[in-house]
Amino acid sequence: MAKQKTITLKRVVVTGLGAVTPLGNNVADTWKNLVNGVSGAGPITKFDASGFKTRFACEVKGFDPLQYFDAKEARRLDLFSQYSIAAADEAYKDAGLDNAEFNKNRAGVIWSSAVGGMSTMDEQLIDYAEHRGKPKFSPFLVPKIITDIAAGHISIRFGLHGVNFCPVSACASSTNAIADAFNYIRLGVADIIVAGGAEGAICESSVGGFSAMKALSERNDSPETASRPFDRDRDGFVMGEGAAGLILEEYEHAKARGAKIYAEVLGVGFGADAYHLTATHPEGLGAYLAMTGALEDAGLTVDDVDYINMHATSTPVGDDSEIKSIVKLFGETPKKLSVSATKSMTGHLLGAAGAIESLICVMAVKDDIIPPTINTVNVGDEIAKGIDLTLGKARKKTVNVAMSNTFGFGGHCAIAAFGKLRD
Repeated sequence: MAKQKTITLKRVVVTGLGAVTPLGNNVADTWKNLVNGVSGAGPITKFDASGFKTRFACEVKGFDPLQYFDAKEARRLDLFSQYSIAAADEAYKDAGLDNAEFNKNRAGVIWSSAVGGMSTMDEQLIDYAEHRGKPKFSPFLVPKIITDIAAGHISIRFGLHGVNFCPVSACASSTNAIADAFNYIRLGVADIIVAGGAEGAICESSVGGFSAMKALSERNDSPETASRPFDRDRDGFVMGEGAAGLILEEYEHAKARGAKIYAEVLGVGFGADAYHLTATHPEGLGAYLAMTGALEDAGLTVDDVDYINMHATSTPVGDDSEIKSIVKLFGETPKKLSVSATKSMTGHLLGAAGAIESLICVMAVKDDIIPPTINTVNVGDEIAKGIDLTLGKARKKTVNVAMSNTFGFGGHCAIAAFGKLRD
C-alpha cells in the first residue's frame, strides 16, 4: 500500500498589484479616486446608446493600447485582453518580477472573465448582418473572444510555464481565480501566480441584454449618482469595465528574493444559493456559507474582521439579501465591522469585480483606510441601519482583516480574506 503524502500548507502573500478601471489606468489613480469618493460613471461613448433605456456606464477613460502593444498586435486583441495585459504588466513590474530570477516552470497565470470578447462578437455579427451573403469573419475572431485567451496572452508575455487556466463563474469569476491561485500555491504546486480578471463588455448586446432583464439603472439624467447601494431609491447596477491583477506568491519565496509584501491571503470560502438563475437567495444563504467558509479556512472569527467590501451592486433584491447574510453572521449591530460598496464608484465590472475588489481590500489593509459608499442618501433596508456602511467619506481605521464578497448568476458565491502579515 502506497504511503500517504503529508502536505504542509504554505503561506501565500500579495507582492504586486495592477489595475485598469473607470477610476484610473493604474493602481495609484484608482485608489486615490476611490478614497476620494469619485464616480466613474458617464454617458456611453463606445457605441450609439441613444435608443437604449440605459445610456450610461462606468467606462475606462484614456486607455492607450499602444503603450503596451504595437498597432498590429492591438488589432488582434479584444479590449478585455488589452485591459488584462495592461493590469498584469503593472502587477508584474510592481512585484519586481521583471528584474527577478525565479523558476518560470513554477510560475503561472489564473485569469478570468465572465463573458470574454463580447465586444468583438458584437462587431463581427453586426458586420455579418450588414453584409449577409458575403461573410468576412476575422481569422482572429475565435482567439479574440474565448474567455481563457487573456490568461494565455499573459503567460506568453512573461514566459510563465506553470499552471494556466481561466475559471468562469459569472461575476464571481475573478475571486475564484484568486482562490484557485491561493490553493495552488499553498499546496506547493506553484511559487508565483498572476491572478485576476478583466471585462470589456460595454457593447450593444451586453447593455441591451442586462437592460432587458431590468438589471441596469435607468437614471440617465444623473449617471454619477445612479449606483446607490442600500438606498431606498436604487434601481439597478451600473455596468463597468476594466481589469485588476494580483501577484500571489509563496511567503518564503517572496521573503528570499526581498519582495515587498502588501498583505497575506488568509483564506477563501465558497457557497451556492441553489435558488434561482439570476436572483440571489432571499436570505443570502450562499453568501453566508461562503463567508463562514472563508473565516474557517483562515482560522478567524467574526470578531477578527475589520472590513468587508460588499458585492452590493445597487439592485433592490441583491443588496438586501447580502445585508441579511452579514447580519446573520455578524449580528445586527456589529461594533467592529465596517463595510462599503465600492461599485458605487467603479460600477459593476462583472467577471473582473472580484479582482478589483480584492485589490481594494489589499489596499485597505496596507493603508488602514476604508473606502466609502457614495450616493446612498436614504438607507432603504431597515436591517442595514445597524451596519457601518461607510457612507459618503472614507475613514481611517486599522484594518487587520478584510474580506471581499462576490456573487454571480447561477448562485455562485466566492469570498477571499486578506490581512496584515501574521507573525
